[in-house]
Amino acid sequence: MRRVFQAFVDRLVEGKDYKDLGDGLAESAAALNLCCFAYLSLPRAPGAPPLLISNYPSTWTSYYLQRQYERTDPVVVQALHYPSPFRWGLGVGLAASSDPERELFEEAARFGIRCGFTIPIHDSSGAIAAVTFAADERRSTFERTIDDHALVLQLMAIYFHAHAQRKIAFDNRIDGVNLSPRETECLKWAAEGKSAWETGRIMGISRHTVAFHLENARAKLGVGSTIQAVARLASAKHRI
Repeated sequence: MRRVFQAFVDRLVEGKDYKDLGDGLAESAAALNLCCFAYLSLPRAPGAPPLLISNYPSTWTSYYLQRQYERTDPVVVQALHYPSPFRWGLGVGLAASSDPERELFEEAARFGIRCGFTIPIHDSSGAIAAVTFAADERRSTFERTIDDHALVLQLMAIYFHAHAQRKIAFDNRIDGVNLSPRETECLKWAAEGKSAWETGRIMGISRHTVAFHLENARAKLGVGSTIQAVARLASAKHRI
């Protein structure tokens, strides 16, 4: 177990992007007979998309995010309200309490996700993320791993969250200047040639709010135009 955990920490430290982080957790989970994992980071800003890093089937994760299931998923709802790790699934632990929740569990089961162990991650402001280890059925090896290594899995979840958040902060940093996620996203859409109105439609905010974020980004970067801010963004990403 010590070697597995040390290898996991090493992979996180060496990881350059979200794929590296996900691969590190996937390898460590596999070493513990855990075939599937998902890290879901909930957005701070209203309307912003969550960050999902997972080795679940991509058809399921795309469908999950498209349907915005993170808003109604009983596993996420439980993680939002209670900080303690918990088990869930069809016939075990947390159970569906309504027809829509039951349908969601059944849909997930069709993709091989039938039960799991979820570790909520809270800070002083409340719930911010959750790490889930899942299985396609209640195998004894899965249950035994959770029984034997629950505390280590919690540590792995906390370490993973810390490095994922560090990567988010790094993505929003330009030449030593920290931009907010919304400021960075508005700049990225401006770089794609989108107007404030078009960006607002994409992000679900008003064009005036987009203009506000772009103005803040320009002020932080010390430039006079959005074109100059976009150029700084492109230059910073090119150097990474």
